[in-house]
Amino acid sequence: MSEVENRRPLKSRDKAWARRAAALLARAGIAPNAVSAMSMVFAGIGATLFVVSAGEPDAIRGALLVGAALSIQARLLCNLLDGMVAVEHVKGSPSGPIWNELPDRFADLFFLVGAGYAAARAGIAHAEIAGWLAGAGAVLTAYVRELGRGLGFPADFSGPMAKPHRMALLTAASVVAAFEPLWGWRGQTLAIALAIIALGTLVTVARRTRTLARRLKERK
Repeated sequence: MSEVENRRPLKSRDKAWARRAAALLARAGIAPNAVSAMSMVFAGIGATLFVVSAGEPDAIRGALLVGAALSIQARLLCNLLDGMVAVEHVKGSPSGPIWNELPDRFADLFFLVGAGYAAARAGIAHAEIAGWLAGAGAVLTAYVRELGRGLGFPADFSGPMAKPHRMALLTAASVVAAFEPLWGWRGQTLAIALAIIALGTLVTVARRTRTLARRLKERK
């Protein structure tokens, strides 16, 4: 089964700005694997901003949280462009599938666990556990998807907490958290978002597993 057949359906891939950006990277000779690696760099930056934000005054904390939100979007941009450079511009390599998947798992953990420790350091008891649970759930959703692919089925990108969904929620929560001192909160927004992501990824894992079991039964 080809990589093209297993690409996540993204409307942004058809946008003119995305096509121009991918073409620019391809002309510059930047390998898609390098773009994939950059997603981990942005995730590391975002995780650092999350954790550091907890100990800062409200204004600085807000700026750091907005910076973390921007880091999430930069990570997603890397995820978009690496595939476009590899497929549309035929710059892929034999190790491409590794770089397409492995950095994503680290990036999910960096962001989600980092947000958990940010909420915990801000005073929300056990919020780091929610971060780890959300991170574990994110890794499991990808595992079930890749397990299905390994068994010869099309990739299952169903939600409710596939990567775009959980990153959209964490981005929104980060921006809202930047302003939460206005109503007397400090850390609650991130903790709530992580709890939702943890529960949502559990549902996603169950849904993808059920789909995989059905496909195996139908194949027999």
